[in-house]
Amino acid sequence: MVTQVVEISEDGNYLSKYRGFMVVKQGNVEVGRVPLDDITALILSAHQITLSKTLIMELSERKAPIVTCGKTYHPLALTLAYDSHYDQTGILWMQIDCSKPFAKRLWQSVVTEKITNQRIALEYFEPASPILNELGVLARRVKSGDPENMEAQAARRYWTALLGDDFRRDYQTGVENALLNYGYSVLRAATARAVCSAGLTPALGIHHRNRKNPFALVDDLMEPFRPLVDQAVRGILADLNGEDTDLTPDLKRKLVRVLDLDVDLQKGTSTVMNALYRLAQTFVTSLEEKENVLEFPSLKPADKLL
Repeated sequence: MVTQVVEISEDGNYLSKYRGFMVVKQGNVEVGRVPLDDITALILSAHQITLSKTLIMELSERKAPIVTCGKTYHPLALTLAYDSHYDQTGILWMQIDCSKPFAKRLWQSVVTEKITNQRIALEYFEPASPILNELGVLARRVKSGDPENMEAQAARRYWTALLGDDFRRDYQTGVENALLNYGYSVLRAATARAVCSAGLTPALGIHHRNRKNPFALVDDLMEPFRPLVDQAVRGILADLNGEDTDLTPDLKRKLVRVLDLDVDLQKGTSTVMNALYRLAQTFVTSLEEKENVLEFPSLKPADKLL
């Protein structure tokens, strides 16, 4: 699968469909085109962009989400196809019938995997950190539903160890948070595509249940993959060496490449994008069989993150 996340970051662009391509024009001048079949997600970070309805329909048919970002690259809206699977209604009923105890057991495995991957991400940069052992202990202590909030306890230790004592996860400030926001936006869009391709309704989560969040399940399933973005951001910051900079196209491309990183699945090595599809598919199987068969990728610190 070709992974191509397309971002439109300049005002005044007009996006339309021509044959099998998305065409970008400034006025009457064509400035670029991308095969529609290659688009994993379309990210709109500029403020004044025009899209044709035909293009929106074509992207919806291909289950490619359209992400609208705010000033700090935090996603404000996510546009997805409404009807994207032959058994969508049947799967919706399975989601509705999912019992709370079973949802809690699924969330337990998600949190355990997330903390485990945070440990792997931290170990790549800080192999002697005492926090590594603490994260290992917290991962083993996660219970059904995570009632003791091991996820938050791990986050407090993890972020300061990975990005420094002064770092605060704040959507509005600093180059670190801008990089994380953009990377998570890309990951969220890719997860949304996988969720909808599997016939799942993204509003029905197993843990995230904010009634104003139509992508609760997306936010649930992307959690174990976040440390891959964190790794990439830490690597970028090391290259910047303290320089305060805007998000350049090159930095954005590095974050998008996270989707193409290799991970290990039960049947062999695959990309992060394919691992997201596999996780969504095994979520459906878990609902069908009423047994937790979620398949997470085995993440290993790569020699080259980007």
